[in-house]
Amino acid sequence: MSFELNRKLAQAPSVLPTKATVDPVTADIIRGAFETVCFEAATHLGRAASSPIINQSNERNAAIVDSHGRLAMGAIGTPHLTFVSQLTVRYGLMLQDEYEWGPGDVFLGNDPDAGGGHLPDYNVYGPVYDEAGELVVCIALQAHQGDTGGKDPGGFTLEATDIFTEGLAIPCLKLVHRGEKRRDVIRLVERNNRFATFAGDLAAMIGGVQQGVKRIEALIARYGTDTIRAAINHSIEHTEKRFREEVTGWPDGTYGATVFIDHDTAGTKDIRVQVACKVAGDQLTVDLTGTDDRDHLIGVWNTYANSRGYIMTQLAAAIDPGIVKNEGLFNAVEIVIPEGCIAHPPPNKPAALGSFHPACEITEAVCVALSAVVPERSAPQVYKIGMPNAVIGVDQKGLMWMDQGVDCRSMDVNAVQGIDGWGSCPVSLGNILLSQAEDSESRYPVLNLSRELAIDGEGAGRWRGMPGSRNVKQVLAPVSAMAWMVSSAHPISGMCGGDAGSPYVNHFEVGSENERQIDLIASAQLPVGAVIAYQHGGGGGFGSPLERDPDAVRDDVLDELVSIGKARAVYGVVLTGTRDEYDLAVDVAATRALRAQLAESRQLEAAE
Repeated sequence: MSFELNRKLAQAPSVLPTKATVDPVTADIIRGAFETVCFEAATHLGRAASSPIINQSNERNAAIVDSHGRLAMGAIGTPHLTFVSQLTVRYGLMLQDEYEWGPGDVFLGNDPDAGGGHLPDYNVYGPVYDEAGELVVCIALQAHQGDTGGKDPGGFTLEATDIFTEGLAIPCLKLVHRGEKRRDVIRLVERNNRFATFAGDLAAMIGGVQQGVKRIEALIARYGTDTIRAAINHSIEHTEKRFREEVTGWPDGTYGATVFIDHDTAGTKDIRVQVACKVAGDQLTVDLTGTDDRDHLIGVWNTYANSRGYIMTQLAAAIDPGIVKNEGLFNAVEIVIPEGCIAHPPPNKPAALGSFHPACEITEAVCVALSAVVPERSAPQVYKIGMPNAVIGVDQKGLMWMDQGVDCRSMDVNAVQGIDGWGSCPVSLGNILLSQAEDSESRYPVLNLSRELAIDGEGAGRWRGMPGSRNVKQVLAPVSAMAWMVSSAHPISGMCGGDAGSPYVNHFEVGSENERQIDLIASAQLPVGAVIAYQHGGGGGFGSPLERDPDAVRDDVLDELVSIGKARAVYGVVLTGTRDEYDLAVDVAATRALRAQLAESRQLEAAE
């Protein structure tokens, strides 16, 4: 694998050859049918899979990729997975002859150096042929697997210096040949996974792909290959046209941002992600030149495909949401990711942790940069949580289990223009459902003691972020625990003058003589009864806190989201009465005077 391969994978594929013309209505009907197929395939996987990360949390995605490797439809799942699936399929398409592609085949890929995200994101896909034997499209299902067969359960090795430490890398592997399962191959893949549930997950992915193939074959039979191809061409061209129209309305110029990761897993501080977004007419260029490229960094390498996908995840949020998400988005944007930086690593770099950091910082930097252009759509598509944050044990039958820390929580929910941060999770998580106490406690010997919003855990602003939650759990069996603590020194950014969100904080063995704060990484054995307290970061604010409606600040204090002290010191709101008596009131004159004083003080600080 090499940088040269990435250049080939990123080349814009040509349009599909077709003799047909298609009207916009028919093209949109076919596009809608593709979307339905994606929904059905992803739903099949969600209902048939064995592991909770898929059948409960819905961390899966479906995509249709045409025979030239273009994303024809991506839907149903987490947004960042929508824009990474096609490169793994594109790699397989480059090797059709070598792998003897044919009707009924199903393939698997997860290799970060062959168009993949990180190793846990398995991509199972199948080609769809017409009656004449011509390849028309492929349908792909991508899902996060709980293990990858590497050094540590879950595939997250804190000290990994190469991909081989993290698990089994699969560039392209045929699981099904002409409709018949290759049982020796499937058993090999199953054997390289610690969890018994994986066999059910893999079977569900194969079944979901096969169901999708049947649905698309029926569409081809109904409309004909040429019309299907014409409809795909039309949809992609329309998306590119609409994206360029949006960009044309943005002021020409170059808009930059720099975002930092606290440290790599070895403690090297302030890992930089830098972006410049250049607008010139209808052309948008996103350039990551200046992003950290120190070769000795550990744990902060994001795959090229993932970096490309995370950029597009943020760009898709900056435009009209009605624009269809397909290859036309990539055709409308020039993406520059320098070879050798943490967003485009040399071959064989570890990539499991990079799907969190710097992946999230990439979207954050793009959002900060474009907040100067489209503030009304400045919602960071990020989850700044450090991973892993997991506890691992073995049950009475000797089977390993893992609580991956994907608990229901409030974190990273930024305010946007006109609306306070609301809900429990950032929009980037899409339709992922985080585990509830009742579900996780029935699966694992873990007791959830409390999940509470943290007072003053919001990023202040004219519209405030959502406070983060403090999740406290107790282990009821001896376990090993892993953590990588980031987003403490550099929490999620506020937008357009809003304050950053509150930091992440993690404590092990709370209330005991061994209580300790995790500041970097941890891989520890915890005894029965040990308590872990994880403070999730709050969302960033939008606009100056001094412009927030004083009555809204009073309500936040009454709701125990903001303290009286912060209301005064940050928002400049003077309150009379007490919260206990529920008689708080805004002192209008004192508030006006204090805000004028704070505004002058902040102007002086900015000038210095």
